[in-house]
Amino acid sequence: MADTIQLDLVSPAKRLMSGSVGMVVVPGIEGYFGVLPSHMPLLSTLRPGVVSVHDGVNDAPAKQFFVDGGFAEVNPEGCTLLVDEAIAVDELTADDIAKRRTAAEERAQSAATDEDRAAAEKALVIVDEMARAMSEAAP
Repeated sequence: MADTIQLDLVSPAKRLMSGSVGMVVVPGIEGYFGVLPSHMPLLSTLRPGVVSVHDGVNDAPAKQFFVDGGFAEVNPEGCTLLVDEAIAVDELTADDIAKRRTAAEERAQSAATDEDRAAAEKALVIVDEMARAMSEAAP
């Protein structure tokens, strides 16, 4: 069994990470799941949350990224995460989160259709998860 897997974390804007890792923990739609070398094939929708990248199975996360959704494709050799947006957790700021919250609340207040309301509610969930990620990462 190999000691590492290939991780590719890709957003429409850029490739955020590509390399060999010991383990990755992913926010799947039904809960977080870990991906190790030789993992069985799986496809999953992602929910807003933190992707934790580990050098080894028992190591603390070497890198963490907040993702707002997307898809995961896992096979025995690796894990590909196609995300809508990803931000390194250590780059999250209270100011950016506050601006996003204000925009989402304004969008919710001005929503004219069910689709607009649903999009605004999703934006608020993303902001809440982003704030949680930042607070949990704080020393």
